[in-house]
Amino acid sequence: MEKLTNKEEEIMQVVWKLGKAFTKEVLSELGNQAHYNTVSTIIRNLEDKGYIGHNAYGKTHQYYPVITKEEYRSRFVSKAMKQYFNDSYKNMVSFFAKEEKITAAELREILDIIEKKK
Repeated sequence: MEKLTNKEEEIMQVVWKLGKAFTKEVLSELGNQAHYNTVSTIIRNLEDKGYIGHNAYGKTHQYYPVITKEEYRSRFVSKAMKQYFNDSYKNMVSFFAKEEKITAAELREILDIIEKKK
């Protein structure tokens, strides 16, 4: 499955949130920051890529996600792990710690989660 562009991800976030949506509902959720035709084109691209399906009501289509947000996240986090962190969670967590994107308290919470699973 192909990685989404930033705009495609933004629209997928809306479709995941709404569950089912017509183009005008997606546009409204985006705060009308885009043109209807642009949103419609992106939605059709998402459908071509296999992320979105639709139900037809005459000339109108109601769109719904074909894959869950969790499936998408899992697939692309795994890919990023391989590409950027040599498939090592330790390398990834170390990166975020060095960049000060994760606190010691958050790391302790993660350790608690890991220990509770044992």
